[in-house]
Amino acid sequence: MGSLPPSLGFPSPPKEESRIDENTLIGLFKSQQNHLNYFFQNLDRTQTLSFTRTLLNTRGTIFFTGVGKSGFVANKISQTLVSLGIRASFLSPVDALHGDIGIVSNRDVVVLFSKSGSTEELLRLVPCARAKGAYLIAVTSVEGSALAAVCDMNVHLPLERELCPFDLAPVTSTAIQMVFGDTVAIAMMGARNLTKEEYAANHPAGRIGKSLIFKVKDVMKKQDELPVCQEGDLIMDQLVELTSKGCGCLLVIDEERYLIGTFTDGDLRRTLKASGEGIFKLTVGEMCNRSPRTIDPEAMAIEAMQKMESPPSPVQFLPVINHHNILIGIVTLHGLVSAGL
Repeated sequence: MGSLPPSLGFPSPPKEESRIDENTLIGLFKSQQNHLNYFFQNLDRTQTLSFTRTLLNTRGTIFFTGVGKSGFVANKISQTLVSLGIRASFLSPVDALHGDIGIVSNRDVVVLFSKSGSTEELLRLVPCARAKGAYLIAVTSVEGSALAAVCDMNVHLPLERELCPFDLAPVTSTAIQMVFGDTVAIAMMGARNLTKEEYAANHPAGRIGKSLIFKVKDVMKKQDELPVCQEGDLIMDQLVELTSKGCGCLLVIDEERYLIGTFTDGDLRRTLKASGEGIFKLTVGEMCNRSPRTIDPEAMAIEAMQKMESPPSPVQFLPVINHHNILIGIVTLHGLVSAGL
């Protein structure tokens, strides 16, 4: 019988496993570092300063564009600027030629990223953007390029060579584009005196934003969610309240909602161990902690988390009281974590 083809269920012979040794890998990282150092050492500071000032003083929108890998970088840099509160956007050169150029005005700047400066799609875009009155800046790595010649400004990004052994795959050129664009973005951030709070306002869903925006009053439990009791209540009569609200504690208050203390499920276990059947006669007020950690509703939520974790021992909750020591809520560690802090 002749041999059956692999498609009939017989596996092909395993290929030899591809391997790379540590020295080769470390050598590549060192080479990339040298290529990046070449960029830093040879970058024209005058061009870079002029570029940054032009973007900083733009009255309209800064549009970034590019093709292929340079396009991905251009898109990312535009997103960095947007996150800093700067009007920026990515403009696809192909889509621009099919209607999207309509968004560009004579108040705008168009930044064109291209390693070679000969990208056909960008060269076709230039006269269209110029007709709209936009200011054009080429960012290239080949001096004397066609793109640089037709733009109002050119920034040369010095490229020693690509890390690729064939000097073809754009891995070093895109790295220096990214470093250049994002560093300029941070320079603009500093020049505009962007505060931490303003930055956070642009990132409300992220941990950074939440830690700078959310206050205790935004994440606390309140009203019917609070596990409250009076100091004269028997401990055993308050077990449902202790366990049903998901806070791991009782908040002991008086008739005016003045906070007297706290009684935790840990206190319950210790009282049961020490008192045995005597626990049936004990009141919450007799066994509660009358000096609990508390926090103000206007405090930052991240401050509440730090206070919970502070010495002498961490706690899982903080009663929230106003300046009259009136109980208005409770913030729990679980609630803070659930809020993304």
